[in-house]
Amino acid sequence: MINAGIVGVSGYGGGELARLLSVHPNVKLTYVVSNTYLGQSLSAALPSFPQRTPLVCEAYDQDQAISKCDVIFLAQESGFAAQNAAMLADAGKKIIDLSADLRLKDPVVYKKWYKTDAADQSLLDRAVYGLPELHREEIRDAQIVANPGCYPTSAILALAPVIAAKAIALDTIIINSMSGVSGAGRSKHSLAYHFPELNESATAYGVGGTHRHTPEIEQALSLTAGQTVIVSFTPHLIPVTRGILTTVVADLTTDLTTERLVAVIDKFYHHEPFVNVLPPGLIPATKHTLGSNYLFVGASVDPRTGRATIVSAQDNLIKGAAGQAIQNMNLMYGLPEEAGLTMAGIFP
Repeated sequence: MINAGIVGVSGYGGGELARLLSVHPNVKLTYVVSNTYLGQSLSAALPSFPQRTPLVCEAYDQDQAISKCDVIFLAQESGFAAQNAAMLADAGKKIIDLSADLRLKDPVVYKKWYKTDAADQSLLDRAVYGLPELHREEIRDAQIVANPGCYPTSAILALAPVIAAKAIALDTIIINSMSGVSGAGRSKHSLAYHFPELNESATAYGVGGTHRHTPEIEQALSLTAGQTVIVSFTPHLIPVTRGILTTVVADLTTDLTTERLVAVIDKFYHHEPFVNVLPPGLIPATKHTLGSNYLFVGASVDPRTGRATIVSAQDNLIKGAAGQAIQNMNLMYGLPEEAGLTMAGIFP
């Protein structure tokens, strides 16, 4: 049995980690950290948890984390992993970081987009980017995994097959993503996230290539392409609790029909347990993924313009965060990749 700890358990991502790990057949949750609910039962921090849970929220203590855990999920604000991940890893613990601290390999790029110093280069070099569909073998051997962002997961997985097949012009990629408000986190206090401001409204933000997830998307796509890829990425906030719908448009480099485009994507993901490629004529919706670790992909070709449209849908808190983190943990421990994650989405 793997003893697992969650630092930042009372956030949305940490809460989903606790929920999923509590029923994982190979895991025992032994250590939960929350400054907000310090000294209180886990059920106080996460009201959906049974009252009988014996877990109590603790303050973070490195020695306690080391003594109680085999694997530690870092679901804290940015900066925590940069300061603490290396020490925990040096003590022999496996680390999965859900923040952005370790995702970007170039500290100069990180400082440009996040306006603060990056983690030490030695730590960045040790961290493996935790997108199993592209980096499965590296994750198996990793001690530190940088869990991808929710927007990047949806965009990268939509684009990787057609980039690998050289089916699109790399300088024409436009990505528009719509996210539920849970993506902003549980403690967000900005006026934009208040119900009267958010309800019955849709808002673009990070416009003009300014969103922090842009370099993460470009880093992954450039690696797939074997050359630098620059994208136009615009996120949108929509009045739903959870889910991301990403629509990608790019010029085709070859004469493809919708059927052939879908076949290219399906071949790429044919053996992937958590990517569901829809047949021609079907496009995914966020409702298809609610509560599951599955990402759905659909595609279509506009023969008038010679452009491909690829649409992906996922639950931002599961495949976009906690579920993917557990998928990574399964790989790191040599477990079946689907362990604890095979539940279908909630419908309706």
